Amino acid sequence: MLNFASYMEMLMVIFFGLSWPVNISKAWKARSTKGISLLFYSFILLGYLFALTGKLVLIAYYAPAPWYETVHWYVLFFYVLNTLMVAAGIGIYFRNRRLEKSAPRSGDR
Repeated sequence: MLNFASYMEMLMVIFFGLSWPVNISKAWKARSTKGISLLFYSFILLGYLFALTGKLVLIAYYAPAPWYETVHWYVLFFYVLNTLMVAAGIGIYFRNRRLEKSAPRSGDR
């Protein structure tokens, strides 16, 4: 039953994570912060960090058992991957904000 629960968790993280590459690509091409919420990104990042912390606490609790017997590697992998994609989205937000500040305004001559 634990394997089933881990597979369901992994599928949730995968399907939730499918949106990040699309979001990152769109934000990179747009070169704008319009429509991007830094607060939203921050909440999602915190959520992933809490989930990863929970996995690490489980690993520590069940030590000296090998970590891969405590937490399924594939679930942990997708949490890390999604965390990195959200962090990349935050980085792109700040890049786009810098580009907006350095771009000439439409009323400037």
